[in-house]
Amino acid sequence: MRENYFFKKEKEAGALKRLAIVLAAGQGKRMKSKLYKVLHPVCGKPMVGHVLNAVQEAGCERSIVVVGHGAEAVKSYLGSSAEYVLQEQQLGTGHAVKQAGPLLAGEEGVTLVICGDTPLVTAETLEALFDLHHRKGAAATVLTAKMEQPHGYGRVIRGANGTVERIVEQKDCSPEEAAVQEINTGTYCFDNAKLFAALEKVTNKNAQQEYYLTDVIGILVQANEIVEGYAVTDVRESIGVNDRVALAEAEAVMRERIVRGHMLNGVTVIDPASTYIGAEVTIGADTVLYPGTVLSGKTTIGEDCVLGPAAEIEDSVIQDGAKVKQSVLSRAEVGRETTVGPFAYLRPGTKLGAHVKIGDFVEIKNATLDDGSKVSHLSYVGDAKVGKNVNIGCGAITVNYDGYNKSITEIEDDAFVGSNVNLIAPVKVGKGAYVVAGSTITQSVPENDLAIARTRQENKPGYAEKIRARAKAKKQRQQES
Repeated sequence: MRENYFFKKEKEAGALKRLAIVLAAGQGKRMKSKLYKVLHPVCGKPMVGHVLNAVQEAGCERSIVVVGHGAEAVKSYLGSSAEYVLQEQQLGTGHAVKQAGPLLAGEEGVTLVICGDTPLVTAETLEALFDLHHRKGAAATVLTAKMEQPHGYGRVIRGANGTVERIVEQKDCSPEEAAVQEINTGTYCFDNAKLFAALEKVTNKNAQQEYYLTDVIGILVQANEIVEGYAVTDVRESIGVNDRVALAEAEAVMRERIVRGHMLNGVTVIDPASTYIGAEVTIGADTVLYPGTVLSGKTTIGEDCVLGPAAEIEDSVIQDGAKVKQSVLSRAEVGRETTVGPFAYLRPGTKLGAHVKIGDFVEIKNATLDDGSKVSHLSYVGDAKVGKNVNIGCGAITVNYDGYNKSITEIEDDAFVGSNVNLIAPVKVGKGAYVVAGSTITQSVPENDLAIARTRQENKPGYAEKIRARAKAKKQRQQES
């Protein structure tokens, strides 16, 4: 967990802990989806996951997630990384925060309140929010943003000394207030004790009959408490995702941020606009990504790799110096200096050693190929264990499924399997053995033996002409009838 200067000083001084409440109880009707809103992914990672990571990187020791609709799905995703409280009825943001009272009301500390649908907020911004709150000795600090077109957002009204006097919703703004460009993002820091004390005074006497968290700001100001505002540097961090349009906007910003981060860490991205990198992907220095590359899930790429063009890699491990071109990989492992493609498909369970070659239109599934082995083109190797320096010829396949069971094919070191060979599993080709092209192997081949399993060729002189004449006569009869 990263710590900034002020957070370190606070801990050294025995200061109060940082706490967090993540609001994730809303249904998200405007998403028009069966998937619960905060679980919609941004660059492959659910929004609430982005938020919780930022919260924890900013030093929060306890994270309380307020769940409602889709509670079990959110808990299943986040697991033990957070604590949970249930908001059975959605009666406003103030009501949601109040549900965390049984867990946090007795704590001494600073509590961050943040929405689970703001995936672009960064740990750096949250740390800066905490820092300002600490330096000013505030009871509350509001994360704000300055927008050229703030219509629809609550305005942050500051006093002459720069502190926050109130937050005014759009519908309640006077003309002067509507002209204010600083808006409330819905993220706050509070003195924890003062937060829960003020929540007891919040009422639902409004048009929506809901308990608003923004009312806490007014209550604190009336009590002569200090309320500060921290304006986020990048206004895009304030995006709250309520529909698919905002989801796409957040995706674009996150993708740009992720790609830029990798480039600054030494990765060459030929065309950032046509390259997709998921939030949980790691890439080593001096790797080159060509246009059309898609890296998703928990994919790990080593150093000095060349990926693409048009490489799609999901939940896979690619070791140093490997090359993948115009191919699809899913839950596969590619060894050092190994080449894959073009047009190969590595399915789950594929494990390739170092200096392996997988060529065009080759499919590998649940198979291990050791160092130096080659499957150069037009082959299928599934449910197999292949040793070192094995050569598998064009069109060779492991016939591993009988309709009921998946059986294993073993090919030991230095064996040669010719073109158009069928290996009917379970079968074993011994070390250094040679299987002649066109063979169908149903029995194991001992070490250094040569196996040939095909019928003897027979040529019938002139018979091709008879076949053509027979076919021609049949066609003429059909036309006459």
